Amino acid sequence: MSGHSKWSTIKRKKGALDAKRGKIFTRLIKEITVAARMGGGDPEGNPRLRSAIATAKSENMPKDNIERAIKKGTGELEGAVYEEISYEGYGPGGVAVLVDCMTDNKNRTVADIRHAFSKSGGNLGETGCVSWMFEKKGSILIDKDTIDEEELMDKALEAGADDVVEEDNVFQVVTTPDDFEAVRGALETYGIKFIEASVAMIPQNVVDITEVKPAKQILKLLESLEEHDDVQNVFSNFDIPDEIMEAVS
Repeated sequence: MSGHSKWSTIKRKKGALDAKRGKIFTRLIKEITVAARMGGGDPEGNPRLRSAIATAKSENMPKDNIERAIKKGTGELEGAVYEEISYEGYGPGGVAVLVDCMTDNKNRTVADIRHAFSKSGGNLGETGCVSWMFEKKGSILIDKDTIDEEELMDKALEAGADDVVEEDNVFQVVTTPDDFEAVRGALETYGIKFIEASVAMIPQNVVDITEVKPAKQILKLLESLEEHDDVQNVFSNFDIPDEIMEAVS
């Protein structure tokens, strides 16, 4: 589980999430719009839309923004038509990288993603080259300081979670994609606060990065991808020990 929660922890420490609130809103609006277009504008009958709205609310997105995004998806308001596409490749040190995008111009996006990989010492690969190393899971990250591990384990497993994993300064509640919404909702009713909650691509094993140079290159690549307007999510299977992270910082 380390690769997913490690990158989330690093972003939080760097303050990237708070510093890029507008970009987070943009990504969530795209997700809401596409979810509404594919499954309709009623969240009760559209699990993907329901999840996107819940995430938007957790990020304090105004209700008007959410409603406009839904109407763009259902065609009640004009808006860009986004296409979902994923890219796969290898970063420095041989780490696997998955990039989920929503774009209205595939040619522009693939050129930009390829450039980001090559600039950071990686390379964009063919479809399927690294995705087999990942498994789609529900992932809920919770600050370790906010709840007792045994209490969380009892509540999460009772709600239908597969496991609770301790990683750095967080607990990661792991679910199947189908059970994610139910587990998330149950934990919310207990008043448990999340750092992040999403259906993510979780690495089945990780690559340990034990030198400063490739660690810097990997973080540069992932940050470059995260900053791109068309990128929704970035997943990787690296693990950087704390002492190397300190040297990088």
